[in-house]
Amino acid sequence: MLFKDKNRKKGKDSVVMSNDLLNENVQQDVTGDEDIKTELSILPDWLDAPEKEYVYRFLNNECPPLKPNQISLSGIELEQDSDGDIIVTAFIRSSLNKPIRLETATLVLIGENGERLARKVFDFTDLGEIPPRSSRPWYFIFSSDEIYSESIPKEGWKLAFELQKDHSLDLDSSWEQSLSTEDKEKLQQLIGSLQPPNTGEVNFMGYQAKQAENGDLHITILIRNGSDNNISIESLPLTVEDAEGDVVAKGGFQMNGFEVKANTTKPWTFIFPSSLVTKENPNFSNWRAYPSNN
Repeated sequence: MLFKDKNRKKGKDSVVMSNDLLNENVQQDVTGDEDIKTELSILPDWLDAPEKEYVYRFLNNECPPLKPNQISLSGIELEQDSDGDIIVTAFIRSSLNKPIRLETATLVLIGENGERLARKVFDFTDLGEIPPRSSRPWYFIFSSDEIYSESIPKEGWKLAFELQKDHSLDLDSSWEQSLSTEDKEKLQQLIGSLQPPNTGEVNFMGYQAKQAENGDLHITILIRNGSDNNISIESLPLTVEDAEGDVVAKGGFQMNGFEVKANTTKPWTFIFPSSLVTKENPNFSNWRAYPSNN
């Protein structure tokens, strides 16, 4: 079936640098200001109607030129079937002077206001080798459980590569001022050595436990945000267990919109007054803290 409106693309364009996507250093014998037009490249037997080649050729000619070392997703059309699945047609465009192969990559469907509409990890094996300076049309299908919004626009959307972001340290301003350079470096090294949280996951890791002379328990926790969005915590009920699995302390803390930035770990110290400490001489050789159910 031909496009309902073959004279224009319904989606926008997104661009990434090839080094960021392919994890390799690419050198080209061109200046960074060169405009590169991409030639249409369609796999044999991919089209279900010969007439579509003319449509793709016309739409490809309407795409803006790329700069050196860029890979682009240029949205063509979006449809939603009776099962709720989204079928996105887009050009995968490369300005490189050499052929490329994509393996797996996470794509996100983004609305006009930057909101995430869908997300999926795609296997690009069947896409084959994309020739130098070329543009290949392809279908991307998001099933209903990979769609985040009930309202999917027909136009103004874009498809984009989700690049892996390094998980980093996020220090509150009070910590920035009070921590020594050495302590900051230790935290950064620790966070760099840890496996980042899974995508979308928020977890808590014990960092330091000290009991004051008056019996108060000072617990420092690493709040790890694996999400692509900042999170805000209003209140946090916490339970602390020692190496023997005994509950040492339990209490709730008002956080008042405490923010942890996307893809970062933020340390924070929680003080349990002695009245909430339920075990004498706890064993902190190994311990954990986690949100309580109540």
